[in-house]
Amino acid sequence: MGIEDNKKIVERFLDALSNSRVDELVGMLSDNATWWVAGTFPLSGTMTKQKFAELIGGIGNEIDGNLSVKPKAVTAEGDRVAVEAESYAKLKNGKVYNNFYHFLFEVRNGKVEKVREYLDTEHANQVLCGAQPMKAAAE
Repeated sequence: MGIEDNKKIVERFLDALSNSRVDELVGMLSDNATWWVAGTFPLSGTMTKQKFAELIGGIGNEIDGNLSVKPKAVTAEGDRVAVEAESYAKLKNGKVYNNFYHFLFEVRNGKVEKVREYLDTEHANQVLCGAQPMKAAAE
């Protein structure tokens, strides 16, 4: 598959994510896919395809509507597709999740094989995991 094909796969993947088409989303992952999230909060680390599907299902249960993930810029080279994106969702508990990302997707044989997700981990931890905000260091 070519670079443009890989970009289209990633764009379709993000569209499925944004429109709660979880079965389609999971189907676009290779059987041995991994999803890595930056940081040291409860959602950080490397997940298998099954763990990622469970995470998406769990987060989906907490959202009032859909989690919108809008690509702002897409750059591709070979099997790698880099995406700058912004997310937005209202949670059932009244909180708003609005985060900014850099995703690096690796696409092989028409499937997403690896994803690395860089985001504002403090915001995700506070809104999605219920952590208290960090206090600024005393000046």
